[in-house]
Amino acid sequence: MNIERRPFHLPVPLSAAVSAGGFVFMSGVVALDAQGKIIQGDIREQTRNVLEQIQRTLQLYGLKANDVVRTSVWLADLAESAAFNEEYGEFFHEALPARSCVQAVLYGGARVEIEVQALAA
Repeated sequence: MNIERRPFHLPVPLSAAVSAGGFVFMSGVVALDAQGKIIQGDIREQTRNVLEQIQRTLQLYGLKANDVVRTSVWLADLAESAAFNEEYGEFFHEALPARSCVQAVLYGGARVEIEVQALAA
Protein backbone atom coordinates (compact mmCIF):
# COMPACT_ATOMS: atom_id res chain seq x y z
CA MET A 1 0.00 0.00 0.00
CA ASN A 2 1.36 3.42 -0.97
CA ILE A 3 1.00 6.01 1.80
CA GLU A 4 1.58 9.71 1.15
CA ARG A 5 1.84 12.16 4.05
CA ARG A 6 1.56 15.95 3.87
CA PRO A 7 3.37 17.68 6.73
CA PHE A 8 1.54 20.18 8.90
CA HIS A 9 2.78 23.75 8.47
CA LEU A 10 3.17 24.27 12.23
CA PRO A 11 5.74 22.50 14.42
CA VAL A 12 3.40 19.84 15.83
CA PRO A 13 3.80 16.05 15.58
CA LEU A 14 1.12 15.22 13.02
CA SER A 15 0.44 15.09 9.30
CA ALA A 16 -2.06 17.56 7.88
CA ALA A 17 -3.28 14.82 5.55
CA VAL A 18 -2.46 11.21 4.72
CA SER A 19 -3.40 9.39 1.52
CA ALA A 20 -3.78 5.64 1.95
CA GLY A 21 -5.94 2.86 0.53
CA GLY A 22 -7.78 5.13 -1.88
CA PHE A 23 -8.73 7.63 0.80
CA VAL A 24 -7.38 10.96 2.03
CA PHE A 25 -7.57 11.41 5.81
CA MET A 26 -7.20 14.98 7.06
CA SER A 27 -6.33 15.95 10.59
CA GLY A 28 -8.75 18.27 12.34
CA VAL A 29 -8.64 21.80 10.92
CA VAL A 30 -9.21 24.95 12.97
CA ALA A 31 -9.39 28.55 11.74
CA LEU A 32 -5.79 29.75 11.41
CA ASP A 33 -4.19 32.83 9.89
CA ALA A 34 -0.97 32.72 7.84
CA GLN A 35 1.11 32.82 11.04
CA GLY A 36 -0.70 29.84 12.53
CA LYS A 37 -2.74 31.84 15.05
CA ILE A 38 -6.45 31.23 15.63
CA ILE A 39 -8.38 33.86 13.70
CA GLN A 40 -10.72 36.02 15.67
CA GLY A 41 -14.23 36.03 14.35
CA ASP A 42 -17.65 34.57 14.74
CA ILE A 43 -18.63 30.99 13.93
CA ARG A 44 -19.37 31.89 10.29
CA GLU A 45 -15.94 33.45 9.70
CA GLN A 46 -14.13 30.60 11.40
CA THR A 47 -16.17 27.99 9.54
CA ARG A 48 -15.42 29.63 6.17
CA ASN A 49 -11.71 29.73 7.01
CA VAL A 50 -11.70 26.04 7.99
CA LEU A 51 -13.59 25.02 4.84
CA GLU A 52 -11.22 27.09 2.66
CA GLN A 53 -8.26 25.29 4.24
CA ILE A 54 -9.96 21.95 3.62
CA GLN A 55 -10.60 22.91 0.00
CA ARG A 56 -6.93 23.79 -0.52
CA THR A 57 -5.81 20.46 0.92
CA LEU A 58 -8.32 18.53 -1.18
CA GLN A 59 -6.99 20.33 -4.28
CA LEU A 60 -3.47 19.07 -3.49
CA TYR A 61 -4.86 15.58 -4.08
CA GLY A 62 -6.94 16.57 -7.11
CA LEU A 63 -10.14 16.29 -5.07
CA LYS A 64 -13.23 18.47 -4.49
CA ALA A 65 -15.80 18.84 -1.74
CA ASN A 66 -18.05 16.21 -3.33
CA ASP A 67 -15.25 13.63 -2.84
CA VAL A 68 -15.59 13.99 0.94
CA VAL A 69 -17.43 10.97 2.38
CA ARG A 70 -17.24 11.70 6.12
CA THR A 71 -16.58 14.60 8.45
CA SER A 72 -16.22 14.90 12.19
CA VAL A 73 -17.14 18.33 13.57
CA TRP A 74 -16.41 19.82 16.95
CA LEU A 75 -18.13 23.05 17.98
CA ALA A 76 -17.20 25.06 21.04
CA ASP A 77 -20.88 25.98 21.47
CA LEU A 78 -23.71 23.88 20.04
CA ALA A 79 -25.93 26.98 20.20
CA GLU A 80 -23.99 28.12 17.09
CA SER A 81 -25.05 25.02 15.12
CA ALA A 82 -27.54 26.85 12.87
CA ALA A 83 -24.98 29.43 11.68
CA PHE A 84 -22.35 26.70 11.28
CA ASN A 85 -24.76 24.52 9.28
CA GLU A 86 -25.50 27.34 6.83
CA GLU A 87 -21.79 27.77 5.98
CA TYR A 88 -21.17 24.02 5.96
CA GLY A 89 -24.19 23.40 3.73
CA GLU A 90 -22.99 25.96 1.17
CA PHE A 91 -19.61 24.22 0.95
CA PHE A 92 -20.99 20.68 0.71
CA HIS A 93 -24.17 21.57 -1.20
CA GLU A 94 -23.58 19.07 -4.04
CA ALA A 95 -23.01 15.92 -1.96
CA LEU A 96 -23.42 16.00 1.81
CA PRO A 97 -20.98 13.65 3.57
CA ALA A 98 -21.84 11.53 6.59
CA ARG A 99 -21.12 13.59 9.70
CA SER A 100 -20.87 13.57 13.45
CA CYS A 101 -20.94 16.76 15.50
CA VAL A 102 -20.13 17.24 19.18
CA GLN A 103 -19.38 20.08 21.57
CA ALA A 104 -15.82 20.37 22.88
CA VAL A 105 -13.18 22.72 24.22
CA LEU A 106 -11.00 23.37 21.16
CA TYR A 107 -7.36 24.27 20.57
CA GLY A 108 -6.50 27.91 21.22
CA GLY A 109 -10.10 28.94 21.79
CA ALA A 110 -11.25 27.97 18.30
CA ARG A 111 -15.02 27.86 17.74
CA VAL A 112 -14.98 25.01 15.18
CA GLU A 113 -12.78 22.10 14.11
CA ILE A 114 -13.47 19.81 11.16
CA GLU A 115 -11.80 16.51 10.27
CA VAL A 116 -12.30 15.06 6.77
CA GLN A 117 -12.12 11.71 5.03
CA ALA A 118 -12.33 11.78 1.23
CA LEU A 119 -12.45 9.08 -1.42
CA ALA A 120 -9.47 9.50 -3.75
CA ALA A 121 -9.88 6.45 -5.95
